[in-house]
Amino acid sequence: MDAVRVTGAAVAGGLAVTGALHALWTVTPWPARSPQEFADTVIGTGGGVPPAAACLAVAGLLGTAAYLVGAEAGALPAVGPRGVRRAGVRTVAGVLLARGAAGPLVFGVLNERTERFRRLNTRYYSPLCLALGAGAALVAAAAPRPGR
Repeated sequence: MDAVRVTGAAVAGGLAVTGALHALWTVTPWPARSPQEFADTVIGTGGGVPPAAACLAVAGLLGTAAYLVGAEAGALPAVGPRGVRRAGVRTVAGVLLARGAAGPLVFGVLNERTERFRRLNTRYYSPLCLALGAGAALVAAAAPRPGR
């Protein structure tokens, strides 16, 4: 396997696992022990688990992102127009890079969040978004262009 395919497979896997976790949150706050602990850890507020529809929407977006990156990298079978996949991977990369780079500011300075969430966001959530976004950007940049 070449580096782009391996990177795409890794990013797609990370996005798929994250999407599955969001789907799981429609029925349980796992791995937290309570909705309040979940809110403190994952959202940074005291509001409990988000509505199931919101969790499913995020899970669907992450699943779509996983497919787009994996297919563009050649790690998954490609379906549909190539231009749509390429634009999708660029969008995935941009969103993840923006979330990773702006996360500490947006969720630490501009919006009130719990101390636990700010710490986890700085150590794990934002760096994960940056890593997945960089991998998606690599896939988007390395994918062959039509006519080449």
